[in-house]
Amino acid sequence: MKTLIYVPVIHTSADLGSIAKDVTKRGIADLGEKFWEDHIKTVDSFWDTISRYFDSIDVYGIKIYQDGMVAEGEVGEEIVREIARAGSKNHEIILRLLKKGAFLMKTEEFNLVKMERDTLIAITQAKSIFRKLTAFVKYEFTKNSRLRKRDKYIVKRINETLEHGETGILFIGAYHNIKDKLSKNFRIIETKNVEKVREYQRLLPFHSKNTERFKELSEYLVSEIN
Repeated sequence: MKTLIYVPVIHTSADLGSIAKDVTKRGIADLGEKFWEDHIKTVDSFWDTISRYFDSIDVYGIKIYQDGMVAEGEVGEEIVREIARAGSKNHEIILRLLKKGAFLMKTEEFNLVKMERDTLIAITQAKSIFRKLTAFVKYEFTKNSRLRKRDKYIVKRINETLEHGETGILFIGAYHNIKDKLSKNFRIIETKNVEKVREYQRLLPFHSKNTERFKELSEYLVSEIN
């Protein structure tokens, strides 16, 4: 049996690199500054619970698979350090895990990740409403296909590199669909329920119409992991 600790990721601005400022600006414009700040606090607290969970378990020899990670070894670790220096709590956790004896694994195919990033950059850096709309339509039209291709590659990497009796940790965006595609000889340990993390992100733009449910989900995200 193989074991996979599954961490559904909520990305922070530090994870987004060059598009972070545009995402923050859009978030404030759509949701209001006060609510956007509350959302950021919730996400930060979510990562704090993830951090405390991994501080409580032995990770020596565990293999780490990270959303967007296109390299391993020294190159991969330098990527992790760079993003951690930018303030990514996700990558700060990975750095601590590596220091405790975990191993970073190449998780994604470079061209697929680059294609995803290029389409997002095209939206955020468009100089006119027409170009922004065109880029957005292109992104929406192709995003599901790209996500499926990325998921297929990630599953292949995990299946091929995680041996019987070994444990891996997967940090992966909540909208990826990995669990159902893994082979049957996996034991999945969810740090947080993927469906609830997805629902939180889905309700974010409509929080004012779903106040009670959104509050429940926010409290769930920051609750301690048993």
